[in-house]
Amino acid sequence: MKKLTLVILTISAMFLTNNVFAQGKYGADSAKCITNLSFYKEYFKQKNYDEALPSWRNAYKFCPPTSNQNMLIDGTTLLRRLISQHAKDAAYRDKLVDSLMTLHDTRAKYYPNYAVTAFNNKGQDLFNYVKNNPQKLYDGFEGIIANNKAAVRPTILLFDLQSAIDLFQAGKLDAETVINLYQRNSDLLEQFKPANDAEKEQAANVKTDMGSLFATSKVASCESLIELYTPRIAAEPDNLQLAQTIVKTMGMTENCDDNDLFLQAVTTMNKLDPSASSSYYLSRLHGARGNYSDAISYLESAIAGLEAGDSKTGDWTYELATLCFKGGQSGKAFEYASKVAAENEALAGKAYFLIGNIWGSTRCGGDEIARRAPYWVACDYMNKAKAADPSLTDEANRYISQYSVYFPETAEAFMYDITKGQSYTVVCGGMRATTTVRTR
Repeated sequence: MKKLTLVILTISAMFLTNNVFAQGKYGADSAKCITNLSFYKEYFKQKNYDEALPSWRNAYKFCPPTSNQNMLIDGTTLLRRLISQHAKDAAYRDKLVDSLMTLHDTRAKYYPNYAVTAFNNKGQDLFNYVKNNPQKLYDGFEGIIANNKAAVRPTILLFDLQSAIDLFQAGKLDAETVINLYQRNSDLLEQFKPANDAEKEQAANVKTDMGSLFATSKVASCESLIELYTPRIAAEPDNLQLAQTIVKTMGMTENCDDNDLFLQAVTTMNKLDPSASSSYYLSRLHGARGNYSDAISYLESAIAGLEAGDSKTGDWTYELATLCFKGGQSGKAFEYASKVAAENEALAGKAYFLIGNIWGSTRCGGDEIARRAPYWVACDYMNKAKAADPSLTDEANRYISQYSVYFPETAEAFMYDITKGQSYTVVCGGMRATTTVRTR
């Protein structure tokens, strides 16, 4: 203790010797400022926080904020300890919390180069120490976000959303405000630039948590979103940002992508900022509604918009073949499915299976043999399907049994000069195939 006192007195004497030069930095009562700074710092370095506290309080009282930034930073450490120590004294604890917030604000004001850090730390302390007061949390977080913008710590965006939802549930914020806040915070999160892998992981977790929180909060029912956004998009049909907001918000809301507003918003996105993904999404939406012509057109555009060699090409082309089949365009369905079978080994079995069903559902004109011939081709492709993908064996065999019922009887084939095992070419519905005659 004698050593510590000697060190402090020596430092104090040194500062006092230069008092004439220190007046500006250390304030009107520079002696008290310097002495208390010296005292608290020595105790603080030794982590003797209880002894450091009285001197820190005096330093904070007599020293201008600009005299020493560490005085403000160290003060937050001391106040956090006090808050924990007085957890049961609500009134005193609240005053300590207010003082802690003031320290962050003071640091941000007088040390603007560190304002972002100060406000981010304030946000974490708000979350840690302010309880059962969503209005105070909301006001605090909103102020921090207004100052830090895209540099705000991701977790603060999540805390802010939670406080807004709490106020909504208490009847103090309307749904539109919360919806807009969620969208703004999501946009800020997208703009956040992580400095390392840990921050990158944190941002990803916050994104997931924000989405889950918004979805489970029931702030935005599908009906309320339709009511909110329908007049807006009617007034601004070419507002890309609005369309993107509608799609993102409604997409997060349960069972809210099967309505005219959602379809209109996606259509606007694709019109103003066309992409393979938006065209594909439109195809799925129209297909779900049974609008196969539009679904086929959008999916063809989506595939055309993919880069050469894109791994999605095969899957999307197979989907296109399926849409064409459902839409009654058997010729195009056969063409696309054949392309998939030839170019994508992993999907060949499914493509052959689809082609088998295309032939099995095709109705051809002509004599009795010509009308039954498509079933031979259908069975050919079912056999190809299970050879290419054994997991399809049971299903393929089931269809083979069904289609075989329609083979002509031996006597019937004989009447048309057709015999079992003979080669036969089928041309029908824009398709052509060579098969083998089979009879019952």
